[in-house]
Amino acid sequence: MADFVPSVQDSTRALRDLFPRTPLQQNVHLSAQYGAEIWLKREDLTPVRSYKLRGAFTAMRKVRANQPDQRIFVCASAGNHAQGVAFACAHFGVEGVIFMPVTTPQQKIDKTRAFGGDNVKIVLTGDYFDQTLSAAQAYCAEKAAYFLSPFDDDDVIEGQASVAVEILEQLGRAPDLVILPVGGGGLSAGITRYMREVAPETQFIFVEPVGGASLTAALAAGRPERLASVNSFVDGAAVARMGDKTFECLKWAQADQVLLAPEDRICVTMLKMLNVEGIVLEPAGALSVDVLDVLGSSLRGKRVVCVTSGGNFDFERLPEVKERAQRYAGLKKYFILRMPQRPGALKEFLNMLGPDDDIARFEYLKKSARNFGSVLIGIETKSASNFAALTGQLDAANFSYRDITNDETLAEFLI
Repeated sequence: MADFVPSVQDSTRALRDLFPRTPLQQNVHLSAQYGAEIWLKREDLTPVRSYKLRGAFTAMRKVRANQPDQRIFVCASAGNHAQGVAFACAHFGVEGVIFMPVTTPQQKIDKTRAFGGDNVKIVLTGDYFDQTLSAAQAYCAEKAAYFLSPFDDDDVIEGQASVAVEILEQLGRAPDLVILPVGGGGLSAGITRYMREVAPETQFIFVEPVGGASLTAALAAGRPERLASVNSFVDGAAVARMGDKTFECLKWAQADQVLLAPEDRICVTMLKMLNVEGIVLEPAGALSVDVLDVLGSSLRGKRVVCVTSGGNFDFERLPEVKERAQRYAGLKKYFILRMPQRPGALKEFLNMLGPDDDIARFEYLKKSARNFGSVLIGIETKSASNFAALTGQLDAANFSYRDITNDETLAEFLI
């Protein structure tokens, strides 16, 4: 532990060969909203638009110093870690072999290839990440290559801790609170390990997506536990099991320091940051900002740093983000409506809609010959309270309907 702080400081200086410090910006709008100093540590503005480059570069630098003959580095990743490794491989002039699931979006493949150039070979294998990881590890054993873990590695943790060094340098004092996203735990392990030693007065809040609460599970069990299922929407933090090394750095945390962010609410935050601040964040990158509303009045008068961990957002996902945000805000709902098969029934239903209601989806699921037909209908409105008026009219007219907006099983197949 005694050597960690100077080693992190050395690694931070070494990073300057790669890119300057990422900005630490006070956000005027958020500061006014919460009566606090809200600062954003913009890790979405590294050359690869995420903090992952720090850990990949640091691990690769230290391995090369200790094993100068090591020329092949391998990772398994479908996202930011792959891009960080590719960038570092090009910088050091070494060979990188990056294993990605077959289902990886072409945009991520292309960006990884662009960062790595001729130094990187991309291998697409496996429908699921566990299969991809197994293939990468088998390749390492066969070729005597070095496997670069995305988070569960001492050198990677040290590299991510460089974020803490920069925060303290840029702020000129210790913040009262740092809000950190958690996936595998590399970023939060590095920052908290450094700050707890050099700025022990700073408090921490950790944020996980509801569908990937690996730190919550580990704290409850006293050791890392594999989640039975993971929602992959927050792909930068959707980890089934946090690392053993990262948990060792985080096991001091109390359960009430870990907040869970619903995936649909994260979408609301992403859109606010885009529309109000002009800041593009990926779902994991928005986690720290997302919980500001939850913390609310407890932030008043404090100096708060939110680490925005990444901005690798594919705008082809924007319609999905808008859809999920509308559903969370109660501005869009989906119903299965039993429509009577008689003249005038559809017109009767349409007359129930208010001036701010709009039909976004209308599809017959099953139309019988005589009595009723099942209709999937999606409705958007300007105020969530408008749905109470609509369902009240449906009840009064004896229309049979079912709200399936939050029914995950039906929504998956029908919406």
